[in-house]
Amino acid sequence: MHSAVAPDAPLVQVGKADVSAEDVLAVARGNARVEIGPDALAEMAAARARIDALAAEPRPVYGVSTGFGALAVRHISPELRAQLQRSLVRSHAAGMGPAVEREVVRALMFLRMKTLASGRTGVRPLVAQTMAALLNAGITPVVREFGSLGCSGDLAPLSHCALVLMGEGTATGPDGVEKPVAELLAAAGIEPVELLEKEGLALINGTDGMLGMLVMAIADLQRLFTTADITAAMTLEALLGTDKVLAPELHAPIRPHPGQALSAANMLAVLKGSGLTGHHQDDAPRVQDAYSIRCAPQVAGAGRDTLAHAQLVASRELAASVDNPVVLPDGRVESNGNFHGAPVAYVLDFLAIAAADLGSISERRTDRLLDKARSHGLPAFLADDPGVDSGLMIAQYTQAALVSENKRLAVPASVDSIPSSAMQEDHVSMGWSAARKLRQAVENLGRILAVELTAAARALEIRQQADASGGLAPATAAAMAAAREAGVGGAGRDRFLSPDLEAAAALVASGDLVRAVERVTGPLA
Repeated sequence: MHSAVAPDAPLVQVGKADVSAEDVLAVARGNARVEIGPDALAEMAAARARIDALAAEPRPVYGVSTGFGALAVRHISPELRAQLQRSLVRSHAAGMGPAVEREVVRALMFLRMKTLASGRTGVRPLVAQTMAALLNAGITPVVREFGSLGCSGDLAPLSHCALVLMGEGTATGPDGVEKPVAELLAAAGIEPVELLEKEGLALINGTDGMLGMLVMAIADLQRLFTTADITAAMTLEALLGTDKVLAPELHAPIRPHPGQALSAANMLAVLKGSGLTGHHQDDAPRVQDAYSIRCAPQVAGAGRDTLAHAQLVASRELAASVDNPVVLPDGRVESNGNFHGAPVAYVLDFLAIAAADLGSISERRTDRLLDKARSHGLPAFLADDPGVDSGLMIAQYTQAALVSENKRLAVPASVDSIPSSAMQEDHVSMGWSAARKLRQAVENLGRILAVELTAAARALEIRQQADASGGLAPATAAAMAAAREAGVGGAGRDRFLSPDLEAAAALVASGDLVRAVERVTGPLA
């Protein structure tokens, strides 16, 4: 159940300055109120005056007095221009498939509103203010899964939103129930907008959908990379591995990848005070731990560095005013290709690769915990009575299925291009598709780490019960306690396992696992 934005909700004001990733998250996920500042309103009005002047001229100007795409050769007479804008939005709202998530639509709308408020698009202040009113009223256009090629902007998704501004299309209200748009607008006291020259085009010509999904994926992956460091440390401890490979002098000074050093420091902090680490030379001596343990900081660190690059790209795109044509500060109105989604599409694909690999190494660690031949004294599959009980055998199957799915999702979308619009738009980014599959990959990664958490917590409990070598690290004990409190069952006879795994996944997704550990370690990277 959703609701309209409360009057006392946090406020995000959009002005001429850039919005931040935190602003996007506050609106998309936190139901923050939005407001357009006076400086932005003034800038929009000045740019609109320039568009009105061009509309009055006899010469054709793309987007103002012409058709669009391959139809841009036709000059449109003044009496048909309002119809042109309506027709553009109606025809481009051609998405199909299931509705995308509410948070995605809110991010998309907010980011488009941000660009409108930049004064570079030439729309009237009224258009951006009406979009703000929709967000504040909790009215969410129904945007379909398929329709964007990630070039000329996310055309179909944005058109479904623009249609609602016009009082048409489909939308859900504050209660999440789909109702006639006219009824929703009337209940919120919002007047539909009659679009003028260029306004329909400005509403749909941006990378806002893929950018919004990138911003949210970055936030989720920041939490999951920290989670992965915690679960890797728990597994290292449960396997009686050595934490010497995490020493700071082995990372930044001799291989200066920032992410690697951060992951190693996280793991070392989580393992501080453990009585189980460093016993790799005891009963079954081994010179080194396996790669999935020893190289955990290197793999997670490479993902962290990829994430840092994605953050840089996202920050640049958040500072952009993507439209075509664009109104320049000197009053010129110029065509451009800034709507092409390649910069965003690439990093969306990069992140899907990083997520797939992080899940892959997590699954390998889980497998070691369950294999009696490699777990250094733990029972087969961490079962209570192996043979009678199967323990976590099939939990690892589920994890492996998710890892396999993420490998398929890691195939880049941005290497593809399907020409459209009678070959006018003959190279596209597929950035929306890259974003959609990344969302699924991130969700899968959370579940993969939840399985490792479940296995590592059970293995540590078994070690603790056996009173082997020494006590748990305070931070891993806190992680295990958080899992138990969340409903992730401990060692014992077989039981219905799916609820345990779902509880672990919820613990990971909420960030409560990280917070439980940080209460012991202090802030982790």
